[in-house]
Amino acid sequence: MGALDPEVAPWARGGAAGMAGAGAGAGARGGAAAGVEARARDPPPAHRAHPRHPRPAAQPSARRMDGGSGGLGSGDNAPTTEALFVALGAGVTALSHPLLYVKLLIQVGHEPMPPTLGTNVLGRKVLYLPSFFTYAKYIVQVDGKIGLFRGLSPRLMSNALSTVTRGSMKKVFPPDEIEQVSNKDDMKTSLKKVVKETSYEMMMQCVSRMLAHPLHVISMRCMVQFVGREAKYSGVLSSIGKIFKEEGLLGFFVGLIPHLLGDVVFLWGCNLLAHFINAYLVDDSVSDTPGGLGNDQNPGSQFSQALAIRSYTKFVMGIAVSMLTYPFLLVGDLMAVNNCGLQAGLPPYSPVFKSWIHCWKYLSVQGQLFRGSSLLFRRVSSGSCFALE
Repeated sequence: MGALDPEVAPWARGGAAGMAGAGAGAGARGGAAAGVEARARDPPPAHRAHPRHPRPAAQPSARRMDGGSGGLGSGDNAPTTEALFVALGAGVTALSHPLLYVKLLIQVGHEPMPPTLGTNVLGRKVLYLPSFFTYAKYIVQVDGKIGLFRGLSPRLMSNALSTVTRGSMKKVFPPDEIEQVSNKDDMKTSLKKVVKETSYEMMMQCVSRMLAHPLHVISMRCMVQFVGREAKYSGVLSSIGKIFKEEGLLGFFVGLIPHLLGDVVFLWGCNLLAHFINAYLVDDSVSDTPGGLGNDQNPGSQFSQALAIRSYTKFVMGIAVSMLTYPFLLVGDLMAVNNCGLQAGLPPYSPVFKSWIHCWKYLSVQGQLFRGSSLLFRRVSSGSCFALE
């Protein structure tokens, strides 16, 4: 599901594309701060400028802000920065793993606890399935606290491989410098640049997804063993041997197509929607009051509200588009564990699917295309076997 972590949060799957605006804002703010710091370290000049006419701050070049020369992740600091990203990604993955674990068990239809009777906002009686916290407490009761981290090792390896792949691709195929175009009159030129940037990001995401998917499959199967209390997939190396022996090379890539389609739809949907909103709805003339962020006399060291708004637009669009692309994530995860010899991928939990399209149609008929998308307030659907007495 990022890059960051492609399974935790779908809006994080877009990685740099999903937060390009925010990254640009942070980079420019860092550049402005660096200029102020450098001036503070310089020795006092022979003759001081008039306080009403201060010297203009040295503006960082676009190449430096974009990381093309001496910036983050380039030059001599590239290995250190890449290692830092891997370490941070590992920390986020470990902390969020129980959340993904519970979500996967719900996705495969494992409901070990009965629903409870409650009331909705209208006062009507409804049945609620256990929330994330109740489900996690149940796992702790069965497997202990360490049980919440079942399947974590292959996930860490998958995310690290994805991060390293993206970094290596940026070195081999460096992105072209893209100047920010915010004027509505330059809409056609700006759209071409968005298309070019999104195509580049899509290429990196697809390649990293394909290389890391075998480890994702192993992680999914390790986790769903909780359903049938199996121990078929215990380690990464032994799991690789079992999958290759039983399913061949294609067994490592089951569920890959819906994941790729979800990534592509997410990237294009998020970037294009954010672009059109920023181009038509965000006014560049909007700025803060004097003394605030906007400053026409020294624009390089301050920011207008328009840039801040644009930095959040992609984030908000990422959340909205990720909700629409959730069925791709669900189908991909179900296909990764379907008919693999584990109880969670066999009847009565799941029929044996001929393809991911068959899985999609089955979930659509059952009204379960968004199963597991909510982990807090889970109402029993009309098609469930549970019913009010």
